Amino acid sequence: MRTPTPTAVAAAALLGCLTVPTPAVAAPAAPAPVRDCALEGATGWTDEGHDTDPVQFRRATGTHRALMLFVDFPDAPATGSTDPYAAHLAPAADWLRTASYGRTRLDVTPLRRWIRMPAASTSYGFQRGLTFEAHERYLRDAVTAADPHADFSGYDMVYVVPAREASAISFSPTYLFDPATPGVTADGTRVRWAVTFGQDMWRWGPKVLAHETGHVFGLPDLYAFTGETHRFVGGWDVMGNIAGAAPQYLGWHSWKLGWTRDDQVACVAAPGRRTVRLTPVERPGGTKVAVVRTGPTTAYVAESRRAEGNDTGSPSTGVLIYKVDSAVPTGEGPVRVVRAHGPGESFTDPAAGVRIDVVAGGGAGDVVRIVTS
Repeated sequence: MRTPTPTAVAAAALLGCLTVPTPAVAAPAAPAPVRDCALEGATGWTDEGHDTDPVQFRRATGTHRALMLFVDFPDAPATGSTDPYAAHLAPAADWLRTASYGRTRLDVTPLRRWIRMPAASTSYGFQRGLTFEAHERYLRDAVTAADPHADFSGYDMVYVVPAREASAISFSPTYLFDPATPGVTADGTRVRWAVTFGQDMWRWGPKVLAHETGHVFGLPDLYAFTGETHRFVGGWDVMGNIAGAAPQYLGWHSWKLGWTRDDQVACVAAPGRRTVRLTPVERPGGTKVAVVRTGPTTAYVAESRRAEGNDTGSPSTGVLIYKVDSAVPTGEGPVRVVRAHGPGESFTDPAAGVRIDVVAGGGAGDVVRIVTS
């Protein structure tokens, strides 16, 4: 992951609040059932579909009890207390609660002691392209070493934090269990979900926990695995650039995760014209997204964004428009923010028969007019 380039950030479609003409041929459309705009996943893994596997992934609402372990190694013994590590990641709980409008609560219990791993930090494969098997071995070693000091039966997830001296533990992958294997168990409980942090946590800050926990909930990566890293969504959504200026989860993700209710979604799934008043995604309440269904796995989404809440550092406000494709795998652009055509007052995709006009905007949010053919 890299800091977004000015080009990547500029690609975000933040449309100005200008009145634009409406084609006379479009008749008003009756509101479609909201589930007509919910896409089915087509990758078999983390994607933008609403049919998230309830076994493989953890539900995103409610309280999540997580045990945080701190590990060091024979070749990289820790110096100092675990307290600075816990304090560094602690703000993520409040960040997630704000992002979810209070519908997700993360209850993290730090095991405030160093747990010595049985093998050298360089033996776990982080510097050679980490495999699932190597990652599971790392998690198993941490859980087994910590088992005499904790009761794992009281927790839903595990976070493993390495000592800063362990430079070989470089990045922060998410562990999602394989139901077909014995996996990792302790105290009669299977560890189904975990995040093992690396030294990149000091670069990304506490939002790295929000990003990796997003994978536990079934969200894909929005940054590119190859080429220009942040070309798809720039700094929008923590699942893209963790250090982006506007990291609040996209409205589509909020709906997928159950933080935005069906009655807060305006669905356009048939030809016609519809006007929608959008409340900024950074605030609770109101209509959060207007979704235009364009195919079996595709849709355009319009949402209102403001520089407040988790997005206080955002340099732009207005209407964000992006394309979602639930058949595109993680890391290959399942969400792509689109550039507006013209001076910034409208977006048009002639091939899909979609036009989105910004009618008005202000402190309460934005009004968009959607015309489909």
